[in-house]
Amino acid sequence: MLENSDAQNTQERFNEIDKALESGMFVLARSILDKMHACDVALLLESSPPTKRKILWSLTDHDEQGEILDELNEDAQDSIIALMDATNIVSATEGMDIDDLASILRGIPDSLYQEVLDTMDAQDRHRVEQALSYPEETAGSMMNTDTITLRADVSVDVVLRYLRLKGELPDATDTLYVVNKEDQLIGDVPLSTLLTVDPSLSIEQVMNSKTEMLEVGMDDGEIAKLFERYDLISAPVVDENKHLLGRITIDDVVDIIREEAEHTMMGMAGMDDDEDTYAPVLSSAKRRTVWLALNLVAAFIAASVSNMFEATLEQMATLAVLMTIVPSMGGIAGNQTLALVIRGLAVGHIGKTNARWLIGKEAAIGLINGMIWATLVATAVTLWKGDITVGYIIAGAMFINLSVAGIAGVTIPLIMHKYKIDPALAGGMALTTLTDVIGLFSFLGMATLVLKV
Repeated sequence: MLENSDAQNTQERFNEIDKALESGMFVLARSILDKMHACDVALLLESSPPTKRKILWSLTDHDEQGEILDELNEDAQDSIIALMDATNIVSATEGMDIDDLASILRGIPDSLYQEVLDTMDAQDRHRVEQALSYPEETAGSMMNTDTITLRADVSVDVVLRYLRLKGELPDATDTLYVVNKEDQLIGDVPLSTLLTVDPSLSIEQVMNSKTEMLEVGMDDGEIAKLFERYDLISAPVVDENKHLLGRITIDDVVDIIREEAEHTMMGMAGMDDDEDTYAPVLSSAKRRTVWLALNLVAAFIAASVSNMFEATLEQMATLAVLMTIVPSMGGIAGNQTLALVIRGLAVGHIGKTNARWLIGKEAAIGLINGMIWATLVATAVTLWKGDITVGYIIAGAMFINLSVAGIAGVTIPLIMHKYKIDPALAGGMALTTLTDVIGLFSFLGMATLVLKV
């Protein structure tokens, strides 16, 4: 109920801004924008065509622009950065977390990137260059270096007094990390522990020595799984020698999970998960052309199978009426299995130890579904067309295609995953092409043999 109310209030503000812009009341629009949270301003920018987006950006509070940039998707972010020079970028991103700043700098042209670095102070430049030195979508590129470290031999009371003098903690700090003289991570202490134990105890006595550490080269997908599995709010990042480098917080992991979900959904249509809804026409058309071309090739492959049996189709019109049923059922059955396996791969439920068992299970399901639906379809077609022979033909083809679809729905994503091809992106098209070809070939092939047409 509260979520619906918030969404309604946000939409009302969007409508107010639209009316203000249409009336030329830019001061009013600026006033409304100033009262909005950065994430809502980002949503408004993402929901606006290029011309309107440019006007809205010019009306935003300069002190909030860094946070707004951080909330934008990649394409919308790029379109906004294209409106800014190096000085404006530095001003907008001042005080931004290093991982977020590095993410923005990765997307700007090299010439502008160097200008931005040149205007930074030495310390910030070093931190950004260090973050950019790690591969994208790894722990090193995501981490923040704003960690608070402790030594094991100090008392809890000393730590508490230090924290009071410090006055503030980095965002999303729930744990302090314990390191030795070589800056190697040896444990952690939750803030809740510091506040509830005897202040005279040493950090060594209260620390947790079984800290969940993230290796600096760990993939972001694995990081998300660890956070989910262990209910983490933050986690330390270490190098191969366990030197503490930084930490990753839950807000970064939420972004990963959201991006993974968007990637899966958009990937099934051959779209980039950061596709800008209001990108220029030519840019959007260019991106979609490749996927459409691949689908056209797949369609021609399926059509070539029908072409092989052109003489059969010319002599018996009933086959042309029924020929789409078999590939359609195979595609649906296969995509059910495909979705299950893609999810299993994403959450780590499927590996080398259980893949063979899963193939056997889905093959058995395919055989059962094949027998059930072959019987039902054969009965329906026989009653409809009054020809039991055609019923037998479609039953055989249905059984073959559903059996193949069950196995293909498992093996296609497993093979793609093995060769580092995203099954969410290419699995659906590959499976549909296969079931179309098998369905048409089995149906028309059996018809040719049995009916001798």
